[in-house]
Amino acid sequence: MAGKQHRYRVAVRWTGNLGEGTATHRGYSRSHLISAEGKPDVPGSSDPSFRGDPSRWNPEELLLAAVAACHKLWYLGLCASAGVVVTAYEDAAEGEMLEEADGAGQFTGITLRPRVTLAPGSDIAKAEALHDAAHAKCFIARSVNFPIHHAAETVAG
Repeated sequence: MAGKQHRYRVAVRWTGNLGEGTATHRGYSRSHLISAEGKPDVPGSSDPSFRGDPSRWNPEELLLAAVAACHKLWYLGLCASAGVVVTAYEDAAEGEMLEEADGAGQFTGITLRPRVTLAPGSDIAKAEALHDAAHAKCFIARSVNFPIHHAAETVAG
């Protein structure tokens, strides 16, 4: 059976023309708005080390958030199917990016650090094993070409 195709659409509109466009590297803002129909806009920029606005989301943070959120969504669904009752979930995810001398770069890894709280009587070993299953199914993790590690902590409620 063939797989089901999904399509996603977002618009990215540059809002950083300070009057002279990109006439100089310092003469424009990296600010932009990310939008999709029926959703609130996401204010974006580049990382502050690339002249970006630190109060706005940068692409690197959004990639990290996408990996962490995808893992969480799969994990919670797998727990529900397996009878593992999760009562709280937080992740302190971190990503590493290597910038090369010519300015190009790439992510070299991400580590997810979910802290999962289970309802009393839940199977901690089963809950911990489900992180591997979630990683194997996560659409975003399956789409990137760098390793994603997990250092989960599971506690009974």
